[in-house]
Amino acid sequence: MHKCRIGASANLELVDKFCYLGDMLSVDGDANAAVEARIQTGWNKFRQLIALHTNMDISLIMTGRLYSSHVYCSMLHGSETWPVSKETEVALQQAKTRMVRWM
Repeated sequence: MHKCRIGASANLELVDKFCYLGDMLSVDGDANAAVEARIQTGWNKFRQLIALHTNMDISLIMTGRLYSSHVYCSMLHGSETWPVSKETEVALQQAKTRMVRWM
């Protein structure tokens, strides 16, 4: 983190990554920070609904629909702007697999 002085009264702070409209942007232009943030959002949503995901009285079909409509969609939100890489695909697949195993 560096500080930059512009003009007589403005101080700007240079950072490596920052959150803009819910999406993490980084200096190097890759999507790793955004993917990590979206996976964390997915886990937070999953934890909010854990009682429903692990309830044996709810059918697996309904549990799957609940997961797809809330958790997986929140993880993929904004992904159309990410540069596709194998690391991104693997990270999302690993998070999805862990959540499905928990259910």
